[in-house]
Amino acid sequence: MISVSEARAALLQLCSPTEVEQVPLAQANGRVLAQEVRADRDQPPFAASAMDGYAVKRDEVELHAMFQVIGEAAAGHRFDGHLKPGQAVRIFTGAPVPQGADFVVIQEDVDRKKDLITIQNQPSASSNIRPSGGDFRIGQTVTAPRILRPSDVALLAAMNIPDVPVHRRPVVALISTGDELVMPGGTPGPDQIIASNTFGLKAMLDEFGAKVLVLPIARDSEASLKTAFSLAREVDLVVTIGGASVGDHDLVAKVSADLGMERSFYKVAMRPGKPLMAGRMGGIAMVGLPGNPVSAMVCGHIFLQPMVQAMLGMGAEPTQLQSARLTHELGANGPREHYMRARVIAGEITVSDNQDSSLLSVLADANALLVLPPNASRQHQGETLQYLPI
Repeated sequence: MISVSEARAALLQLCSPTEVEQVPLAQANGRVLAQEVRADRDQPPFAASAMDGYAVKRDEVELHAMFQVIGEAAAGHRFDGHLKPGQAVRIFTGAPVPQGADFVVIQEDVDRKKDLITIQNQPSASSNIRPSGGDFRIGQTVTAPRILRPSDVALLAAMNIPDVPVHRRPVVALISTGDELVMPGGTPGPDQIIASNTFGLKAMLDEFGAKVLVLPIARDSEASLKTAFSLAREVDLVVTIGGASVGDHDLVAKVSADLGMERSFYKVAMRPGKPLMAGRMGGIAMVGLPGNPVSAMVCGHIFLQPMVQAMLGMGAEPTQLQSARLTHELGANGPREHYMRARVIAGEITVSDNQDSSLLSVLADANALLVLPPNASRQHQGETLQYLPI
């Protein structure tokens, strides 16, 4: 049995970054930028008005100064002439500033009568002009790797980048195992339950950035399990759920070994999630998760997330733990690292009373996993402890 950190390191050895592909900008949100990209234009590409008003020469701006309006400039429609002393151009936000002008008097400070304006209020010191290249210039970069957010997509669009180099989403095949399982919407027999793990893990892996294939449930027979594995050939990672322990009906270890899996480890010193198995089948990484619902989901947070991040070229750092003050007494921990369902509110953490690894309702109510190191002593109210946000 190995530690959580050792298991995570071993799992990351099974991963490698996916190849780079080009996607249209409209499909880039949430993807991982794989290569640095550069702007091919300045933004703004010209000096632009930041306000609605009148473009004039700065050295002529003073209270009660008068100007003749000789034209108009709007967004997408510049004034083509050159401003001379005593002249002004009506200008709107986003419009190119006319040649010869270097100040925009806002319309609220001006009184206009036909083609004559008078500055009625003392203008501010600001020129109300956005300089050319004030946001970014040709050649400015967006660095990689990074998960592209809507603001990044907007920036890439302004940089005139129509196609974006991203890492291909790793394909993860999920195989639930067990005669007791029925898909949601089915009619379970008297001894059967609904396959919940598959859908919780799919949702989790979707959020991590993977592309998930939900394969048919593998029944408790070698033939059924081999069939399920045969459907997972063109993937990056196979995740089995259940059947990885040592009972008479736990066949994942045997069947995967028969199919050539080179085992990396089996069993991790953690609660919940001890019966975790991993290895490689040819070029495909494999992880065998425990069947208890909470165990599977906790292992997804602890192990599958860094694996997907590594395949997306995001590095191998685990999610950073955060700190909160304990609201109550907590007993000593045993020899395994314990991930306890909890709620964090306003910097205080409360651990759920029932930590049974089958209780999904407790997990759904939690927003954190309190992390207790192996053999941790009794914890007292007010102590600062670390947790993993979920």
